[in-house]
Amino acid sequence: MHYPSPKIGLVWFNHDLRLDDNAAVLNAASDCEQLIYLYCLDPALELPVYFQCRRLGPHRKRFLNESLRDLDKSLKKTGGRLTILKKPALIAISDLIEDYGVSVVYCHRSGSVEEQSTLRELNRSFPKLDIQVHEGFTLFDEAALPFPLAWLPPSFTPFRKQVEALDITPPLDAPQSLPSSPSQLPFTPIREPDAPPQEVPEFIGGERAAQRHLHRYFSGNAASDYKNTRNSFDTWAHSTKLSPWLAHGNLSARRIIQALNDYEHRVGKNESTYWIYFELLWREYFQWYARKHGARLFHFRGLKQSTPNTSFYAERFCKWREGTTPWPIVNACMRQLKHTGYLSNRGRQLVASCLVNELQLDWRYGAAYFEEQLIDFDVASNWGNWQYLAGVGADPRGQRHFDLEKQQQRYDPTGTFTRTWAGESPCAALDSLDAAGWPRSG
Repeated sequence: MHYPSPKIGLVWFNHDLRLDDNAAVLNAASDCEQLIYLYCLDPALELPVYFQCRRLGPHRKRFLNESLRDLDKSLKKTGGRLTILKKPALIAISDLIEDYGVSVVYCHRSGSVEEQSTLRELNRSFPKLDIQVHEGFTLFDEAALPFPLAWLPPSFTPFRKQVEALDITPPLDAPQSLPSSPSQLPFTPIREPDAPPQEVPEFIGGERAAQRHLHRYFSGNAASDYKNTRNSFDTWAHSTKLSPWLAHGNLSARRIIQALNDYEHRVGKNESTYWIYFELLWREYFQWYARKHGARLFHFRGLKQSTPNTSFYAERFCKWREGTTPWPIVNACMRQLKHTGYLSNRGRQLVASCLVNELQLDWRYGAAYFEEQLIDFDVASNWGNWQYLAGVGADPRGQRHFDLEKQQQRYDPTGTFTRTWAGESPCAALDSLDAAGWPRSG
C-alpha cells in the first residue's frame, strides 16, 4: 500500500524570535505534519564589509544568542527544535527544500531589502513552492492602512493622523503544541560570543525576559510620567527600554499595545501613556517607509534630488566613534554606546547631529556604526531616522541641527552623565590633519 509523504513545512525565523503572537508559526502548525524551525546566521554579518563597520557587533550578537537559546527552549517544550545554520538564508532554505521535500515556507514580513530579495529568489528557483508571508513586525496589516503603500505620506505627522485611531488586532496566544521536525536535521549549537562584559544586565535576550520586563514596566507607575522622563540619558526606569526585545521580535508591538491599554484601564490615561503609543507609531511609520522605498533607504541622497555637501575625514569619524571629540556630551554618549550597546533616544539625536553638522561627514557612516553597536538595531528605524536627521528623508523641515552645549545644559545640567562616561575630553582641536592628510600647523 502507498502512503503519502507527510507535508513538510519550514518556518523561517528572522525578526520574530518568539512563539507568542506569531501567525507564521500558528498557521504552519495547523497546515503541516512536520516542520523545520529555521534561523539563518550569515557569517558575512560579522565582517567589516562597508563604511568601516560590521553589521553585527558583540552586544547584539550576545542578545541574539540569548534570544535563540530561549526560542529553542520554548520550541522543545511544545514539540519542536530550532535549527540554526550559519549560511545566507537563500542557500540554507534552498538546501532544506531540496533535501527534505519542503513544500511550503512560512515567515513574517519585514522592511529588510535582503529578506524580500530572498523570497523573490525562492519564488524564481522553486515555482511550485508555497510561500506564506504574514504580518508580525508592525501594528497594522498592510490591508488595514487607509491608503495604498505607494501613497504612504512623505512625513510622519500626516501618517499618524490617518492611522492613530485605527483598531489594532489583538495579539495571538502562543501554541500549546507543535509538529515535530524531520530526523537528522543539520544543527549548529549556539556558542557564547567573544563579547565584552555586559554593562546593562537588565537587557537579556529572549521571549521570557521580554514578557518579564513588559510586566514589570507596566506594574509600576513609570508609564504615567513617561513623557517627562523619556529624554533622560541614563536612568533605567525613565523610558520603557522595550526596544531590544521589539527589534529582535521577542515581543510584538501588538502585545505592547495590549499591555498599555490594560494599564490605561487600570491606572488611567494621560499624555504620557499616549506618548508611548505615539512613539510606537513613529516606529511603525519607518517600517512602512522602508517597505515602500526599499534600497533607497541606504542611498547617500536618500529620497532627495540633491546630494549632501560632505567630505570624509577619517580622523573625525574615528574621534566621533571613540568619543574623543571637542563635545563632552557627544563623547559620553559614544562611550556608553561602545561599552553597552545602548544609547538613549536623546543621545542618538545628539551624536547624529554632531556627525552630520559639526563633523560634516556622510550620514551613512553613522548609521552603519549604529547598526554594528546597537542591541536594538532595526533596519527601518535606524536608517530611516538617520535619513530624517540628515535632511535626506522624511523630515519636511530638512536637516536637524542641535546646539550641543544647550542640549548638555538642559539634559545633563549637573554633568553626572558626562562624568560617568568620562566625556570630558582633552581634545582641543577637531582636526590634526586636513582633508588631504597634511598636518595642520599650530
